[in-house]
Amino acid sequence: MSPDPLVPGSVTAPPDPMAIPWPVDDGHVAATPTPAPRRGAVDPVKALMHRHRELCERAVDPLAIAAGLEAHGVTDRTAARFRHRDVFSLAEEMYARVSRDGEESTEREPVPSTSGARGGWAVLALLPGALCAAAVTGVRLTDGQPRLMATVLGAVAVALGLCVALGRGPLRTPSGTTSRTRVWTCWLIAYALLGDGLLAAGLDGGPHGLWPLATAPVLALALACAPATWCAHLLSVHARRKLAASRGLAEFADSVKPLLLGVFALHLGALVALLALCGAILDEPAGYAGAGALGALLLLARLLTAHGFTHTPVVALRTAALIEAIALATVFASRLPGCTFLATPVETVAYAWGPGAVPALVCGAAALVLLVHVIRTLTRASAHALPSGET
Repeated sequence: MSPDPLVPGSVTAPPDPMAIPWPVDDGHVAATPTPAPRRGAVDPVKALMHRHRELCERAVDPLAIAAGLEAHGVTDRTAARFRHRDVFSLAEEMYARVSRDGEESTEREPVPSTSGARGGWAVLALLPGALCAAAVTGVRLTDGQPRLMATVLGAVAVALGLCVALGRGPLRTPSGTTSRTRVWTCWLIAYALLGDGLLAAGLDGGPHGLWPLATAPVLALALACAPATWCAHLLSVHARRKLAASRGLAEFADSVKPLLLGVFALHLGALVALLALCGAILDEPAGYAGAGALGALLLLARLLTAHGFTHTPVVALRTAALIEAIALATVFASRLPGCTFLATPVETVAYAWGPGAVPALVCGAAALVLLVHVIRTLTRASAHALPSGET
């Protein structure tokens, strides 16, 4: 035994083998402090993919994911937090990882085939104009009771033709949305046919018998269904191309805005030409202001509804229809004792610019509101993300 160098005169005892932490046979090792396992760094893109799992699984290309992210409020500034310069770059990574990561991958649903549909809707767009031309011919060739029957049957035929023509193609609306605008659209078209004559007769103390029908503007509006559909197709095709070429949401919005305004102007030009043609053939006033404003309103409302923005078009069409109805009602209500003042606003407008100024102002104001809304909404990538059945 050697003395302990720390304690004088002491001896050192041999080490106790039981005090050494040897491994034991019960499958356990003596507890020793070990550091807690470090968690791996969180993958923010994967977390975003989990949050938008259905969007990633159903996307047919990165553009669909980019548009879906934008619809959920993801902007280029948000994408910077994921270390991407814009939403398009972020969507490309998400789309690539859906097919690469086993946790995220899934079998995508096949895209429905649309072959053969393109020529179909392009021809069907001519149907309302053809039926309306036949109806106008029948009305002008008949008189008395047969004329009334021809008018009713022609109106029903044109309405059915519009349903068929707009049921396919680029102006097709989501199911369940057309019924919200159908009543107001029918009223506005009926006013274009009957309203100006009835308003003029009411201001002159009538009507005394039947008042004249404005067949030229209605025929032009029916014929304009074809250029409206073709303009909507042009917008859809070129917007998709710009979406594929853009590298940011702001860049896409700036590039598609002139396209929207150009398509809108192209449709207005076609409508004005049709109004002039129908007025010359039928030897009637063309009604450029009223019919032009109504055609612009109907196109913008249909474009918004076809792209999924349904609330504002309904409000605009309803407001325009109600104001026109109120304008007519005030003219006849002013005949009641002490109610002459009710017709003063309508009389002022009609005597200054003619009865057609009432629908021109009403529909023109509503169309202007919708045009501003179109520029704000249809310049988003999400409005053009999913290819419609005709493109």
